[in-house]
Amino acid sequence: MAKRTDNSRHDGKGGLSGASDAAGLEALIGRAARAGKGLPPVERWNPDFCGDLDMEIRRDGTWFYLGTPIGRMPLVQLFSTVLRKDEDGRTYLVTPVEKVGIRVEDAPFVAVEVNASMQDGEQVLTFRTNVGDVVEAGPDNPLRFVDEEDTDGLKPYLLVRGRLEALVSRPVMYELVELGEEIKVDGRAMFAVRSKGAVFPIMPSEKLERLSA
Repeated sequence: MAKRTDNSRHDGKGGLSGASDAAGLEALIGRAARAGKGLPPVERWNPDFCGDLDMEIRRDGTWFYLGTPIGRMPLVQLFSTVLRKDEDGRTYLVTPVEKVGIRVEDAPFVAVEVNASMQDGEQVLTFRTNVGDVVEAGPDNPLRFVDEEDTDGLKPYLLVRGRLEALVSRPVMYELVELGEEIKVDGRAMFAVRSKGAVFPIMPSEKLERLSA
């Protein structure tokens, strides 16, 4: 069941934190999302914090509620529309009247497909996430590459919206490497990819040479 905090202002009845199963959550969030077409304006909502929900998004993009995987993709997609990551670094489900915390093992989304195309003479990388978001990497939706100290590998992330990112899956990462090129960034040779006029460094060229040796 949902865990509640002492400073919660709601009794939980009829709210996100009081829903006893995924179907109850679906109905509540569906009412919030039905206010208009497109994504709900969660960044403009400022509801009270109502405690933590026993919900987790695993590294592979699988959602769990009360310790059980949520197997219905339409339900996962619905929940994903009211996700928000705040300045405190935590991720929440948000409606106009409630905000509840959930756990995220890595990133809330996974980028599972990429397409490279040319638009007005520039390469555009378009990604699809596991919940159906379609995002063009660029100045507003940058890619970043994080070193994995334990494996000497890389973890790429794509900004989807707000502060929510998608972890780029390994097969998609391999496709990005195929699209990479050596580009001078601040006077240093970097192995990088381009999209919508922006350059996203993957690693220094000398490091790539060492790894390829």
